[in-house]
Amino acid sequence: MAYVITETCVGVKDASCVVVCPVECIISTGTEPFMIIDPDECIDCGACVTECPVNAIYPEDTVPPGLETWTDLNREYLTLGSPGFPAKYQTMIEAAKAKNRTSPHANATWYAS
Repeated sequence: MAYVITETCVGVKDASCVVVCPVECIISTGTEPFMIIDPDECIDCGACVTECPVNAIYPEDTVPPGLETWTDLNREYLTLGSPGFPAKYQTMIEAAKAKNRTSPHANATWYAS
């Protein structure tokens, strides 16, 4: 079982979770406003959970109702590639980004222009 990063990370991308991950399984998606956890590399240590300022990280089997699609997103980011991944998830990502715009943790970089 791996951990999953969910919608409250979108537009925040704080990266404090990356610093504490002992196996470097948290991936910054570069031009995307979120991070993902590589489920094949995650060792289920949970170190990232307490570091996340927006409580976006859950064990795969306890992702809250309504956020289950983020489990697929974390897994499929690495397998679908482009254009498959953006085509499947872009609407969901944009909705999460809009929802998080007013978060005190929102990263202005993702909301410029």
